[in-house]
Amino acid sequence: EEEEGAGAEEDGDDAEDEEDEADGAEGVAARFLALQRGLSERLRALPPPGPPVALVYAPLEYAWEPHRRFVRRFLRAPTAVLFLGMNPGPFGMAQTGVPFGEAWHVREWLRVSGAVRRPPREHPKRPVLGLRCPRAEVS
Repeated sequence: EEEEGAGAEEDGDDAEDEEDEADGAEGVAARFLALQRGLSERLRALPPPGPPVALVYAPLEYAWEPHRRFVRRFLRAPTAVLFLGMNPGPFGMAQTGVPFGEAWHVREWLRVSGAVRRPPREHPKRPVLGLRCPRAEVS
């Protein structure tokens, strides 16, 4: 299920996507996103963890659109990048797909938009509200 209103395009997003497509598969952002997709596929192939782990949130699966837009907007030139795997905060990347990105900052400061789907299973105290999440990340 997609978050209502989250998929609305902002002015300039279409032009940004077209510009990135013009870079083709050789663009820095495109290569980075392809690496992330490949690593996500490898993680998805692992057996699920057992107790005490009951749920796993995978924001690069259900919040790919805002994540992709974030990477395409801000990873523009060849640069050394260290992308660390970490536990996304429940009110940050777990909501938006943007590393260290609580919803207000992603929406209003970074100006990143995009649809966020619901993960297959959610903890009742940690629902994914996407870019509409009113809570702030404390970490």
